[in-house]
Amino acid sequence: MNARGNLEHSPNAEPGAGGRVDAARVLALAHNVLATEAAAIVAMATRVGTPFVVAVELLLYCRGRVIVSGMGKSGHIARKLAATLASTGTPAFFVHPAEASHGDLGMIAPDDVVLMLSYSGETDELVGLVPHLKREGAALIAFTGNEASSLAQAADVHLDAAVDSEACPLGLAPTASTTAALALGDALALALLDARGFSVEDFARSHPGGALGRRLLTRVGDIMRTGDALPTSPTTATLGEAIVEMSRKGMGMTAIIDSDGRVAGIFTDGDLRRSLERVRDVAATNVTEVMTPSPRTISVGQLAVDCVEAMERVPKVQVLLVVDEQAKLVGALHLHDLFRARVV
Repeated sequence: MNARGNLEHSPNAEPGAGGRVDAARVLALAHNVLATEAAAIVAMATRVGTPFVVAVELLLYCRGRVIVSGMGKSGHIARKLAATLASTGTPAFFVHPAEASHGDLGMIAPDDVVLMLSYSGETDELVGLVPHLKREGAALIAFTGNEASSLAQAADVHLDAAVDSEACPLGLAPTASTTAALALGDALALALLDARGFSVEDFARSHPGGALGRRLLTRVGDIMRTGDALPTSPTTATLGEAIVEMSRKGMGMTAIIDSDGRVAGIFTDGDLRRSLERVRDVAATNVTEVMTPSPRTISVGQLAVDCVEAMERVPKVQVLLVVDEQAKLVGALHLHDLFRARVV
């Protein structure tokens, strides 16, 4: 034991006796596990057929909700499947089979479809619920590894999730079987996604807190600067007045607008530096003489992420003016606003 309390490994220590692990054995086992689980999925893919199509149709036209259930390791896969379905356009939730017989059966209605996951197809907690589901009128889809099992025989649709062997070297821990069930559940969820015509925008609405949701839901109007925070100068303003407005609002620019509120140009820090080389009287120079005409603009309803492409075009800019259909100024968007909104 060293000073930090860790076991000191001797180069000559026997594997499994507190010494170094046998690297070759560890890697061989890892390769075998991955190969076994990959082979299980490939083999299952060859068996996917008409029952899978029927299951997709049953879920697609379900007038109620989808309830997913399973015990133990299958229960963990069932929870993940319920979450995947819900996030891809199929309302679904997980019900624990042990809790179902103690009141949670009240969550299941006649128009619902129940998905049960059990490799053996004989899990007591699931099999015991079948008569109640049948009496209620809910449809049943079963994922099992045994088509002759009680659950498979009672189901309206049985999906074969059998594997030749588990990846566990002891042949005990659910490994290849849970991987196969997970992959089959993903296939079912994504087939439903496609059948529903579920779009990227639909996915974003289900994930508003994620990066994709922010990119696809945040509009220019949500984050643009308006009102007193928006630097503007009339076309009659002097260069000096424009500099004051630009400095006061802290956007590194001021929008130049005509008497009707339409954008005539933009005056930026870069314009200021260039003007200093040729302007002698700041107070006497009209800002329109040194502004950049026809600045880049964007509409209020566009996605904020579209601003990134507009800003990156050569020459690059850090500010876009936001205009309405009549080219009237309604706001402005700085690159920093996109960062603060975590759009980029």
